[in-house]
Amino acid sequence: MTTVHFTNAYHASSGGIRTFYHALLAAAPQHGRHVRLVVPGDRDGVAEVNPFARIYTVRAPRSPVVDRRYRLILPHRFVWPRGGGLWSVLDREQPDLVEVCDKYSLCYFAGLVRKLRRRRPALVGLTCERMDDNIRAFLSRSTLGAGLARRYIRDVYVPQFDAHIANSAYTAAEIPHNPRHPRPVYVRHMGVDTITFTPARRNRPRRERRRAALGLPFGAPLLVYAGRLSAEKHAHLLVDMMRYLGTSAARLVVAGDGPLRADLVRRAGVECPGRVHFLDNIEDRAELADLLADADVFVHPNPREPFGIAPLEAMAAGLPVVVPDRGGVSSYAGAHNAWPSAPDGEALARTVLDALGHSAERDRRRQRAFATAAAHAWPAAAAAYFDLYDQIASKRSREAQPKMPERSAPAGARGRSTALSF
Repeated sequence: MTTVHFTNAYHASSGGIRTFYHALLAAAPQHGRHVRLVVPGDRDGVAEVNPFARIYTVRAPRSPVVDRRYRLILPHRFVWPRGGGLWSVLDREQPDLVEVCDKYSLCYFAGLVRKLRRRRPALVGLTCERMDDNIRAFLSRSTLGAGLARRYIRDVYVPQFDAHIANSAYTAAEIPHNPRHPRPVYVRHMGVDTITFTPARRNRPRRERRRAALGLPFGAPLLVYAGRLSAEKHAHLLVDMMRYLGTSAARLVVAGDGPLRADLVRRAGVECPGRVHFLDNIEDRAELADLLADADVFVHPNPREPFGIAPLEAMAAGLPVVVPDRGGVSSYAGAHNAWPSAPDGEALARTVLDALGHSAERDRRRQRAFATAAAHAWPAAAAAYFDLYDQIASKRSREAQPKMPERSAPAGARGRSTALSF
């Protein structure tokens, strides 16, 4: 079984989608299957990850908007079927299944494969974010924008694939039924690295050194957020929260980078000076795990999070987690194992104080959260995706088999049977 996965949501320090695909690449040898990842980069290249996994890099320009750390494989790299680029990857790998995680450019490559290749692989669209949320964050909050997104998804995006996979019920809800082009929609959750993110990393001397370096007052709670600082992540709510926590000794560490960083640094300096500390994006997973182990509460502000691997990592690390009471995070986090909050600064501040103020309940929810993270460990999550890929590819293979023509029954047999079944 060979699967090829295409995405534009990838760069050296990108988040959830990169983490997901690297988990599939790492799990490939255990399952004896060939996994290929195709991503944009500054030059064409091929990197062997392990004997069963390979990453192709396709030369692509930087994104002109939103976040220039990303590059975009645009249609000029695949519009000509004999022009090399993405087509050469398919010719070399001969995959059983092709998955595309992109709604804006690479999805059209799937459409071309569907139209131009008679003997083609199964085509899967992986949904890890919602287009209507992105339009709200970057273009317009009007109902017109959301309506156009729904029509695009239904009439343009959906028909280009044989099946769709969403990382949560929240993201799956954006994929409407198209009566002219019905497609199955499956929900498969992402996973978490429970080996790296673990309570076993707690280290009192290191924790005290970190607190001293940050200038935290004695006994002050340390809050942490790790993720992209951009509009669709609602990162501005972190500063709002700290403003409402003005009388509290709590301090917040923000680990991440993105288009909103400069504005957040400016706002924090004015609205809550000395109480928000900004770190660069932490690419080393062990270093991030140490930060989580040293903190007291993890805060995730995004009410439209498609799934949310970062809160799961905090759960695995044994941290109390404050999350929105809606969005994809609610697929695994609720009042039994986390502290759900309305998505505004004042509500987040109240919820943080609630989590800090009830030690017995905090310990109960942390234990349940740890069990939740264990149930989402990457080996099981990757296996669930591989099983689904097999199911979709098998269905496509059966549909692609040429149908045997019906045979007329001999004259003497008429009335008993008109055709033989194969």
